[in-house]
Amino acid sequence: MWFLGTGGGRFVMVTQRRRTAGLRLVWGDVHIHVDPGPGALIFSNWSGLSPQKLDAIFVTHCHPDHYCDAEVLIEGMSRVTTKRRGVLAASRSVLQGVEDIGPSISKYHQGLVERIVTLEPNVSFEVGEVGVRALRAEHSDPATVGLRLDFPDVGSVGYTSDTAYFDGVSDGYRGVRLLILCTMRPRGASLPLHLSIDEALRIMEEAKPGCVVLTHFGMKMLNVGPEGEAEYLEAETGIPTVAARDGMRVILGDVIEVRGPRKREEPRVIEA
Repeated sequence: MWFLGTGGGRFVMVTQRRRTAGLRLVWGDVHIHVDPGPGALIFSNWSGLSPQKLDAIFVTHCHPDHYCDAEVLIEGMSRVTTKRRGVLAASRSVLQGVEDIGPSISKYHQGLVERIVTLEPNVSFEVGEVGVRALRAEHSDPATVGLRLDFPDVGSVGYTSDTAYFDGVSDGYRGVRLLILCTMRPRGASLPLHLSIDEALRIMEEAKPGCVVLTHFGMKMLNVGPEGEAEYLEAETGIPTVAARDGMRVILGDVIEVRGPRKREEPRVIEA
């Protein structure tokens, strides 16, 4: 998987102190883009990951740092609008609108895909051989979901998206091999309806994943330094924890290999 962007929230999105391009998941010939915020088109192409290779686009909720480039990626996935193809899986707020939020993907663009899945808690579907289940989240967009993806042979990946900590938040992520925590804030700086390191610690202790990657950083987190916060979590829990960087790759095989954005960097190999 490619961390095309590791920033989150309005201030980071507007300043682009970190990119907000989301995640590209690749398993065999299956390409999935998760939460394509501003920059997803540019940094997909910059990384050699053409939008025309996409088989699915997932949008967990209707905030621009998660959906902004979804329509242009749909145009790419549909072979530049020449063929109805691919899966668009998105929250009800993104597809139809909920209360005063959304929709954020036009009917025209929804008509360019072969299949639409409305993401709601416990909805399950497949993209090729990749199994996907939407999980409950609590956020200012009430339709927000997290995701659990099951990859044949290499295990499960959890992605919390933006959420508050609540009783049961960890249930769907228990035992995943890799848990991606959208962690906006550092220790001692909680923000309603988001995760800080303090809440991330509780989820890790409850879910007991094999490995954790922190991403979706806000300004306060970037000012403190995500790397130090990741070291704290690893020391507290014993679970290998990595602070994502723009352009970082994580490869799941017999081991988990974390490759930095620069080729000369030594990868971190995690037995998980």
